[in-house]
Amino acid sequence: MYDIIGDIHGYCTKLEELLKKMGYKKRKDTWAHPERKAIFVGDYIDRGPEIRETLHLVRNMVEANAAIALMGNHEYNALAFHTPDGNGGYLREHSAKNMNQHSATLAQFYFYPGELDSFLSWFRQLPLYHENDDLRCVHACWDQKHIDWLKKNKYYTLSDKLLFDSHKKKSKPWRVIEETLKGKEFDIPKGYKWYDKDGHPRTSNRIKWWIKPGAAKWGEFLFNCPDELKAKQTNKRIKVNIYPSDAPPVFFGHYWLEDKYPVIQSENVICLDYSVAKKGLLVGYRWSGEEAINKKHFVSV
Repeated sequence: MYDIIGDIHGYCTKLEELLKKMGYKKRKDTWAHPERKAIFVGDYIDRGPEIRETLHLVRNMVEANAAIALMGNHEYNALAFHTPDGNGGYLREHSAKNMNQHSATLAQFYFYPGELDSFLSWFRQLPLYHENDDLRCVHACWDQKHIDWLKKNKYYTLSDKLLFDSHKKKSKPWRVIEETLKGKEFDIPKGYKWYDKDGHPRTSNRIKWWIKPGAAKWGEFLFNCPDELKAKQTNKRIKVNIYPSDAPPVFFGHYWLEDKYPVIQSENVICLDYSVAKKGLLVGYRWSGEEAINKKHFVSV
């Protein structure tokens, strides 16, 4: 029996409220439930005011076997930001944009550099996905071909080799990690654009990788679809691996949904990121082995 929890982004107080609401209790330094285990889908750092506290809470739960914590794109980005590339720079460029995204984490660990190093080492141990016979969890996108490639190469966590190889643009490792941790993207038709949460204009959109193109409108197929494009029909020639409707339920975060209450994306597809860092909700789903997902099992604060 699992409680799957969405992106936290340094909002530890909210996380404690959610854990309490789901029946977890704090003993010494660890939160635990007598019968259930939490699964965190990644993105513990950046943006929020309690990043250190969040990381301590999550890691303590993992070490006490009260939780499983997955890799998020922000943890992946942090590893790349702090890893020299061998050419005088870093795997993730220290640009103004990247510095700004990581600034809250850097500021809150300024007086605790040893702690930051410890957590960076811990990030390398975070699974890239989790599954059993009846349940799947990933940070952004479950593409079975990508998961099979990770399994074939025995990449359950982020090794040094995979970290470096995944920064070689257009390579197979780059594609697998990019889409697994950041989602699939698609260039929208020319003449359209949208603005991301940081105000940057974009012409490439993340897709809803469980919606079949051709039968759907752009507003159903894309996250952050421009208003003038929403009602237009997608092209059935778009090639993308769609998550099967008869596959086990898959839970993920990442997409900054802004609904006022949690919703089921599809019968077996559940996003748990509701923009806690933008005054939205921190959301969990209480899964007890059921095949049919029930919206009554959402818990939010």
